[in-house]
Amino acid sequence: MKNKRLMAAIAVIGMVIGVSFIKDISSQSQSDKKQEIPTVGILQYVSHPALDDIYKGMVDALAKEGFKDGETVRLVFQNGQADQSKLTSMSQHLINEKSDVLVGIATPAAQALANQTQTTPIILGAISDPQSAGLVTSNERPGGNVTGVSDQAPVKAQMELVKQLLPEKKMMGILYSSAEDNSAYQVKKISEEASRSGYEVRKYPVPSTNEISQMMQVMAREVDFVYVPTDNTMANAMQTIVDVANQHHIPVIPSVDTMVEQGGLATVGINQYELGVQTGKMVADVLTGKSQPATTPIYTFETGDIIINKKQADNFGITLTSDLVKQAKIVGGESK
Repeated sequence: MKNKRLMAAIAVIGMVIGVSFIKDISSQSQSDKKQEIPTVGILQYVSHPALDDIYKGMVDALAKEGFKDGETVRLVFQNGQADQSKLTSMSQHLINEKSDVLVGIATPAAQALANQTQTTPIILGAISDPQSAGLVTSNERPGGNVTGVSDQAPVKAQMELVKQLLPEKKMMGILYSSAEDNSAYQVKKISEEASRSGYEVRKYPVPSTNEISQMMQVMAREVDFVYVPTDNTMANAMQTIVDVANQHHIPVIPSVDTMVEQGGLATVGINQYELGVQTGKMVADVLTGKSQPATTPIYTFETGDIIINKKQADNFGITLTSDLVKQAKIVGGESK
């Protein structure tokens, strides 16, 4: 009898050990499976419609390429909210998260990531000229761990649109941030193209958003219209720019489609969502091993969309031709 009880006890113990062993194996398997899912770390400089659209386009493109957040990829998102002091610690956090690929949305974010690693692949979103920003050796052959998508605007086409809408205007003022490396490159290129198009150009740099309202008051007395480049500081303060410009009846020509929706008159710009889609595709190519940053050229859009704010056009007494209405995306009111 005692032997039977002992054998039964041994059998029960064996079953418990066996079940525990199976659970441990299963748990380890699930843990390994989780670790197999790649991680993409995203650092966005600030929240505003243009950069938010880039992020959304990137997430959608990744899902379409088979990398759905929480299922086949883990997305770790950080937003600096225009606070430069946070970008370094956020970059380090994303690296500590074992990110397989990093994404920098806007120049300050991309520079912060690049300062923290020369090995983890970095994909750029919304950087006009990565070479002048010190992120790549050249836009054609980056040569390191960084590549991505340029948001360089088609300035020549923008100047042609201004001539159609504001044929009497000759004095253009460029409002931009002196704190952003990317802006200096843009202002140089924009100034050259505007001069070739027959405009006199004046430059108005500001160190932060705090000085924008005052600078706009100055510009209102000196220029015929205001041009705003793809500058994160300006994009973050677009409502202030539009409010002061409207008070003085001065048109604002931004370089980004979402800034027209916020009250700019018109632009020929890159669709920010599509920019994000291209960014997502480049991330997916790196994750699948189809490409490497060092040998992948910076992607630049060759054409843009015409976007016109109908309400602002009416405010400035501009009659839109039927041909222009057919070509353009009309925002801020319906065309007549």
